[in-house]
Amino acid sequence: MVEVQHVTKIYKLNKKQMEEQKAKNNMKVAVKNVSVTAHEGEIFGILGPNGAGKTTLLRCVSTLLDPTEGTILVNGHDTVKEGEAVRRSIAFLTNEVKMDAHFSPKYLFRFFGRLYGIPDDVISMRQKELFEYFNITEFEDKRVEELSTGMKQKVSIAVSLVHDPSIVIFDEPTNGLDIITARAVTDYLKLLKERGKLVIISTHIMPEAQKLCDRMAMIIQGSCVFQGTLEEALQGTHAEDLEDAFFELYRKTMEVES
Repeated sequence: MVEVQHVTKIYKLNKKQMEEQKAKNNMKVAVKNVSVTAHEGEIFGILGPNGAGKTTLLRCVSTLLDPTEGTILVNGHDTVKEGEAVRRSIAFLTNEVKMDAHFSPKYLFRFFGRLYGIPDDVISMRQKELFEYFNITEFEDKRVEELSTGMKQKVSIAVSLVHDPSIVIFDEPTNGLDIITARAVTDYLKLLKERGKLVIISTHIMPEAQKLCDRMAMIIQGSCVFQGTLEEALQGTHAEDLEDAFFELYRKTMEVES
């Protein structure tokens, strides 16, 4: 279980960042008083446009950032006070995480497996399962720099799951992937859910979220404007699909902001 309790994250911008973002204030509130709860055996979506605060929130959950205010509990462990325990129970994958181009998928899988203290026989078993599922076996001895974009993404997913975590957090898991690779990724997320794991994804692709997510939180300008099921989102906005529901919530939020 992941419990986000009244979390706020504030960044201090340097002059260059202020110029790039056309900001007058050097303090940027990326996440504002967000509270969400995600449970085992579900796919939970963090939905919103680019720049909404989705990635910042997931980085806080994954211990890469400390919240400015509020607390986050992952399987009962505080992300600030018990970071090591949290990291052992999660996988966090983002497009910004790059694998060393000079190593092979097989080497990287074993390297990270040993970092987690996993016995070699268990690493071999996990490698066989994941490499076969994602069709990596044929390329396991090639250098990462020789692989296609889709294959690199599949290798990243496999490596991130080496320790068989109970909570899987993927930031924009299908971003930039071809349709075949994207389907392989989303099908595996469903498989993880069936195994009782908690899967948390962020995405701005509403049709994908509608197909995948059991429950979701919508983040707009750092604030959570909705949390619940697809059915609840449609009923609350009188929309026919999730994309229309999101735009209705976005419209109402921007009216209040203005």
